[in-house]
Amino acid sequence: MTFKELNIIQPILKAIEEKGYNRPTPIQQQAIPVALSRKDILGCAQTGTGKTASFAIPIIQLLQADPIITKRKGVKALILTPTRELALQISECLDEYARYTPVRHGVMFGGVNQRPQVTMLQKGIDILVATPGRLLDLMSQGFLSLDQVKYFVLDEADRMLDMGFIHDIKRILPKLPKEKQTLFFSATMPADIVALSKSMLTDPVRVEVTPVASAVDAIDQRVYFVEKPEKKKLLVSLLREEDKSVLVFSRTKHGADNISRLLSKSGIRSEAIHGNKSQNHRQRVLTDFKSGKIRVMVATDIAARGIDIRELEIVINYDLPDVPETYVHRIGRTGRAGHSGTALTFCTPDERPLMKDIQRLTGKKLNAETYRA
Repeated sequence: MTFKELNIIQPILKAIEEKGYNRPTPIQQQAIPVALSRKDILGCAQTGTGKTASFAIPIIQLLQADPIITKRKGVKALILTPTRELALQISECLDEYARYTPVRHGVMFGGVNQRPQVTMLQKGIDILVATPGRLLDLMSQGFLSLDQVKYFVLDEADRMLDMGFIHDIKRILPKLPKEKQTLFFSATMPADIVALSKSMLTDPVRVEVTPVASAVDAIDQRVYFVEKPEKKKLLVSLLREEDKSVLVFSRTKHGADNISRLLSKSGIRSEAIHGNKSQNHRQRVLTDFKSGKIRVMVATDIAARGIDIRELEIVINYDLPDVPETYVHRIGRTGRAGHSGTALTFCTPDERPLMKDIQRLTGKKLNAETYRA
């Protein structure tokens, strides 16, 4: 199937072709026609499956065909997402797909001066990508109303709940019109996510391209069983063997800083990103990592959610996550857009129960590697 067969309009097709995309991914094949028919969607798709385009493209197309677009009196589409990084990633996608249309969009998140965001709203936009806190803040100040929203996307719903945004979401929902199209996406579907979706969706079409919490098949997953003091030596040894970009996951912010300092002392250029770092720092590090200026980036789970580096080859789990589903999100940073990838995991004796939970969830036994210091 081609994008043209999905009845996408020529201005968007032109932008897609310039990006070098020829065929839609499975989630795009299923979701785009449903969204264009203005039906609600309950989407379950793991990271790296092309989910953003599956809601961004139809929203742009529906707005393009709407005569009210030229008036720009109020936001017509709201995309709610949990992190600044993911908001920026979605905004970049909208830039690309809407390039040859009159559809305008903007992005807002906390941690930065609100003045440019207020100016953006006053000039008028059609699609707003936002994180919950800043959205509620500007609404309370009277700079923004949601009463004109016709299309609402809740992206990464499971991460929203993990980060404690459920109360913010419940404050935002009553501000939206009752008559609207809602597109609800989550990588996992635990009971609380299903309950939230039922409160938001009307007769939704379920779109699911992979089993819940299944690992990406293209990723070579391996585990090193090591003693805790050996982790540092193993990490340095592996990074010296590889001349590739590597994303290293730490369970804590303090741990991420320590790992980055260790690597720098070992002559390996690295930087850490986590919630205590400023937005400017995080964006600079991410830009440097994408460009190859920094070879190793150390991140916590929340800071890394939304990072989209299409050809990232290696992910290293320095610490195992407490929640097995988080492992799936981590390794999903590699093996994206049809590329292969490698996920290496360090497992100490006290982490073996966590490894068993991960293997039970994914249904896959990881290949064990031997490390001798």
